[in-house]
Amino acid sequence: MAAAPIVFFDIAGPDLAAQRTFYADVFGWESAPTGHVSAPVTPGQLGGFLRTDPADVLLYFGVQDVTATLAKITAAGGSIGAPRFEVKGVVVLGLFSDPAGNRLGLVEMDGDTPKIP
Repeated sequence: MAAAPIVFFDIAGPDLAAQRTFYADVFGWESAPTGHVSAPVTPGQLGGFLRTDPADVLLYFGVQDVTATLAKITAAGGSIGAPRFEVKGVVVLGLFSDPAGNRLGLVEMDGDTPKIP
């Protein structure tokens, strides 16, 4: 059996116009008035984890600077769940919620690959 790829995502919120503005202001995503968006994808395979807790699904966005992006997030109406932190030898992360309360994450990138502290 071939492994199934992740081919689509959606991020829900009560105000589509506000969601469109937030993701355009913070991540540069252009979207149609209907909400359709095409986000850039990482080259190669998408990494991930299966875990036991907390019972939650998170999308992580690759950014050059987690701290600067968290500042943009708060300026655009989102909130910080966890400021920039390092998982030694693995990755640099930050957590946030968008204005609709969706919990999401950031991965600090070094070009096309995650920055490893």
